[in-house]
Amino acid sequence: MQKKTPMRQCLGCREMKPKKELIRVVRSPEGEISLDFKGKANGRGAYLCPQADCLRKAVKARALERAFSAQIPEAVYDRLREEMEAGA
Repeated sequence: MQKKTPMRQCLGCREMKPKKELIRVVRSPEGEISLDFKGKANGRGAYLCPQADCLRKAVKARALERAFSAQIPEAVYDRLREEMEAGA
């Protein structure tokens, strides 16, 4: 019997995709926001496709701010952009 693939929704394009294909952004219990590539970090997670277009849509809609009920530092967006450019 095959294992069920966990699906998550991208905050940019709003499409359901396999969890492994997405970048996880995490807010730790202390309130620190970071990127989690292993998918194991403790805290609330939100997911984005590794495409610049999805990041642009999420920033415009303030999707990460709403997901975490907190301000997102510009450094987090910069790191996401860097990761997407490196992967492209």
